[in-house]
Amino acid sequence: MVMDVRDSTGTAGQMPVVVARLHDRGGFSRLRTALRISALSLLVLAVLFAGGFGWFANKVAHLTTPANPEKADAIIVLTGGQSRLDAAMDLLASGKGERLLISGVHPSASRRQLQAATGGDKNLFSCCVDIDRAALDTIGNAEESAKWVESHAYGTVILVTNNYHMPRSLLEMGRLLHGAKLEPYPVVNSNLDNGGWLTKPRALRVLFTEYTKYLLALARGIVPVKPTADGIALAETAAGG
Repeated sequence: MVMDVRDSTGTAGQMPVVVARLHDRGGFSRLRTALRISALSLLVLAVLFAGGFGWFANKVAHLTTPANPEKADAIIVLTGGQSRLDAAMDLLASGKGERLLISGVHPSASRRQLQAATGGDKNLFSCCVDIDRAALDTIGNAEESAKWVESHAYGTVILVTNNYHMPRSLLEMGRLLHGAKLEPYPVVNSNLDNGGWLTKPRALRVLFTEYTKYLLALARGIVPVKPTADGIALAETAAGG
């Protein structure tokens, strides 16, 4: 009986230590589980990101410039390369659109300088070309283009930009040009449809950057749009953005 009491007393003193150890093990187990879930989630996101990039790059690489596009009411070209402007002016000269908007022109560039740079017909440039100097990026291009299309009540518009820039441009434009149909006219500077983008560091870098911007543009889809007195513009967010 004495032995039982001593044994009981000795064991009772160790119980808090045992419980603490079990508690620590449970916390460590939960932490390890959380880390595993986090690592698995990151792996899944990385796979989805890489797979999406492959899809995007392949889609862009297979875009081709239409040989003889259908006639539209108007033409919009987004600045960013001389080849874009040349292609847009050629479309205007061939009667594929009644009027051309050059969106995103630097404020310091005069109309005469722009006409000289494109090498287009002076009379055609004078009568049928409008210049947007307010847009600073693709979102601005979409906003200013929407105002222009709305003010002229155009139904069909040819959109001219580089092939890698076309998906994001169509996405941003499509959100605002609800009453007009967009006809893409991708300008291809280098042939990548044979998978050449995989072996060209510069092309890979451009595609990766544009893919990231495309994902951000998709994320912006939660921001509503509404008409304003000046045309269609992005609605203000709760944060006042």
